[in-house]
Amino acid sequence: MGTGAVYLTLSNLKNHPDFLTKVEIVFFCLNIILFVTNSTILLLQLVLFRQQFVRLVLDPVKGVFVPLIVLSFATIIIGIINYLVVPGHLTFEFVYVAFWIYIAFALMVCIPMLMIWFNSSHDIKTFTPAWAFLVFPLMLVGIVAINVLRVFPLLDPRAINVLLVGYIFQGLGFFVTFFYLTLYILRVMTTGFLEGHQANGAFVACGPPGFTALALIKLGEASRVILPQFGLVSETAGEVFYATAVMGSLMLLGLALFFFVFGVIPYWFKVHKHLNEILGCWALTFPNVGFVVTFRALGDVFQSQLFWTAHAVFTYSICALFVILFSLTIFAIVRGEVLFAKEKDLWADIMPEEQKRLTDNAASFGTDTVSTLDIVHLGGRKLSVDGFSEVDLEKGERRPYANI
Repeated sequence: MGTGAVYLTLSNLKNHPDFLTKVEIVFFCLNIILFVTNSTILLLQLVLFRQQFVRLVLDPVKGVFVPLIVLSFATIIIGIINYLVVPGHLTFEFVYVAFWIYIAFALMVCIPMLMIWFNSSHDIKTFTPAWAFLVFPLMLVGIVAINVLRVFPLLDPRAINVLLVGYIFQGLGFFVTFFYLTLYILRVMTTGFLEGHQANGAFVACGPPGFTALALIKLGEASRVILPQFGLVSETAGEVFYATAVMGSLMLLGLALFFFVFGVIPYWFKVHKHLNEILGCWALTFPNVGFVVTFRALGDVFQSQLFWTAHAVFTYSICALFVILFSLTIFAIVRGEVLFAKEKDLWADIMPEEQKRLTDNAASFGTDTVSTLDIVHLGGRKLSVDGFSEVDLEKGERRPYANI
């Protein structure tokens, strides 16, 4: 998502040199490569290490990040619109189909994950705004919709479907995530600012108001054309939708900026500066895209140089942050700090029949039932039975302790 954040913000610059388009296309291609790679790895994990995949989905912390694959797909759709549909390489029919595919994908991932996550209790003292990632893909339907409407003929009756569905899902996503934001304030009041890896999650709170502000402005612009054209609601409905959207966007931008400052000020003093937590730092990029691009949209509405300048400053800051995080992530991978499974996780995926064989061998010597994790922690496949002998569970032999 951090890769997508770069070209999503760069593409909206007011002063946009031609060479930036080539830079954006490079990041767009890199985003596709990362998406395909991550999807392949998850698929291989499901096939080869099924228990680990199940643990990932059921984990109350790691499980909330599963829907992020849908967000990556959203950035790819927007990239397709910017660099393939706008230049004329693909038709608007393609993105109309992609819009409905995205909705299906979001529902297929988010609904089961929400059911799994809410099936168990969670402590408010461990709350982080990152838990809202479970709903983010549904909220971003509105963002995908406004990009589809940029290239889709607004006089086509199907544009009504895109507009209304965009409003519905944007409302669903924003209000559900807003409930999460209230819990975030309660958490901070209870335990103080987030610490460690959770300090990165504080920036996720900028996402719901920022993306909703952007979606409202752009959906309002489309409403000015679509609603009067088809005689829907009333003659002035389009203008009312648009005017209300602009006012609401200004207010939501203020909320997003509050959460941004709320996360920035204590960040350096609260975050753990360890390479093994570098992946969590990527939360500093994508959630901020919404309010950053909103600056550009409001700048166009009010012809305000202040908004355009703010957008440019935040955009280049995100680009600089990407370079820093990308370099540190590569360094962490080289050092084996991230992406490598722990030994206990590998042993936990041992085949059931192997587990049974080792346990049966242990039982035949009068030992208690033993798990493969216990064996690993004792340093190999040998289990100490008493102070005088050991059992080699692999061979099923008892040996005098002195001979081991």
